[in-house]
Amino acid sequence: MALAAAASALLLTACGAVDGIGGSEESAVPKKGNDITVGLLLPDKSTSRFERFDHPLIAQRVAALTQGKGKVRYANAEASAAKQSEQLEKMIAEKVDVLLVDAVDAKAVAPAVEKAEEADIPVIAYDRLAEGPIDAYVSHDNELVGEVQGRAIMGALGTKAPTSKIVMMNGSPADPNTARFKKGALSELRDRVIIAKSYDTREWLPEVAEANMRKAIQSVGLDDIAAVYAANDGMAGAVIDALKKAGAAELPPVTGQDADLAAVQRIVAGEQYMTVYKSFLEETAKAAELAVARAQGRSLTFDSLTPDSVDSPTQKDIPSMLVPVVAVTQDNIEDTVIRDGVYTVKDICTPAYAADCAAIGLN
Repeated sequence: MALAAAASALLLTACGAVDGIGGSEESAVPKKGNDITVGLLLPDKSTSRFERFDHPLIAQRVAALTQGKGKVRYANAEASAAKQSEQLEKMIAEKVDVLLVDAVDAKAVAPAVEKAEEADIPVIAYDRLAEGPIDAYVSHDNELVGEVQGRAIMGALGTKAPTSKIVMMNGSPADPNTARFKKGALSELRDRVIIAKSYDTREWLPEVAEANMRKAIQSVGLDDIAAVYAANDGMAGAVIDALKKAGAAELPPVTGQDADLAAVQRIVAGEQYMTVYKSFLEETAKAAELAVARAQGRSLTFDSLTPDSVDSPTQKDIPSMLVPVVAVTQDNIEDTVIRDGVYTVKDICTPAYAADCAAIGLN
């Protein structure tokens, strides 16, 4: 995943060793100076990575790329599509130079994105693909996320898979990534396991996932649920809570995504089977680089950062940067989130998890 190189680049730019984004002639003479403002709009606070990692890492990277002169103006929609549209329109009125938008609702945000285009403010879709006139998209390979989750379930079930009943707890139908996660998961699961129940989860809310899991337990039977596909870690925690409250003697394999600290601790404790680690460092670094390049008019740099392309319902061939992902289980915690500095052993192995950490050799 080249995270060591990305981390080194981040440190070098923070120390002033790199002037701008690259060493090309184009980079040396940007059309706009370093005194730029990046508007960053994130969707919710229930996904812990947004507040803990995405916002501070993007702000740090923008500052490093602009010799400390670039600023990030931040807003969190707290899972409200209407609030996010208001925040976006406010940033347009404040004349930010570029917008990074992680949409609560891809369709609902489109009118505000159109207003940004009218105001000649570029919009980069971050993490989730918004509709409307998007200049670029930076995220992870979201179908691969689902494939990794589905593959983990198949590996956990082994030869019992064909007769095993599983529950699918999908994400928000308003999030275009949900369909991609689901498509990837189904490419591994369809016709290879019995999908007993499948639910969409409004606004990714854990409480909605927990309520749906209670319904699944009543319908399928607690002892007959062999595994649960939970699309992210917040829902995985809610699913596990529902299973515990129902009296599960042994928890079935439960997937997740985002490598939240609580999820990593559940994996250590043997409660959650896996999570998908999507490098916050690499995604945030690429997003910041794209935003600065676009704001400064660095077309060559911008093009080099977007080797992929994706389609939205309203636009074809959107220039894109798709970052790889990796499954995290008890076997590779040290080689993923600890190696990359996301968490330390001390963060994970609090007194409540000390014995579990010792049992898997995490110390």
